[in-house]
Amino acid sequence: MERRAFIAGTAAAAVLGTAAGAAPAGQPKYGLIGRMLAKPGQRDALVAILLDGVADMPGCLSYIVAEDPDDANAIWITEAWDSEASHKASLALPGVQAAIGKARPLIAGMDNGRVTRPIGGHGLK
Repeated sequence: MERRAFIAGTAAAAVLGTAAGAAPAGQPKYGLIGRMLAKPGQRDALVAILLDGVADMPGCLSYIVAEDPDDANAIWITEAWDSEASHKASLALPGVQAAIGKARPLIAGMDNGRVTRPIGGHGLK
C-alpha cells in the first residue's frame, strides 16, 4: 500500500496500453485517487518527480497529477489500471522505486487515498 499512500497511488504514475498477461477484457478496472501535500515551496519539484518516469508501467491506463488550485502545497493524483495486480506489480519497477526515493523528502503529508473502480470515460478503454 506504500504506493497508494505515496502516489495516492505515485510516482507516479502516463502510460496507455497494457502488457502481455494483463487483465482480461471485461474484468473490473482498478483506480486510485488521493491528495498529497508537498513541503512548503516544494510542490513543483514534487510534481516533476511524479511525472518523470511514469512511462512503461504495464497495465497503467491513466496517471494524472493535478495541482490543487486552493492549496499551493497540494496535488491530486488519479490513476486507472487494468487490474489491482498490475498496480501492485508496478511498485517493484525501478523507475517507481527511484521516484519514491526522490519524492519522499519533499512530502509533508497525504490524505487517505480512495480506491475506485473506473468504468469508462474519455481515453479509458
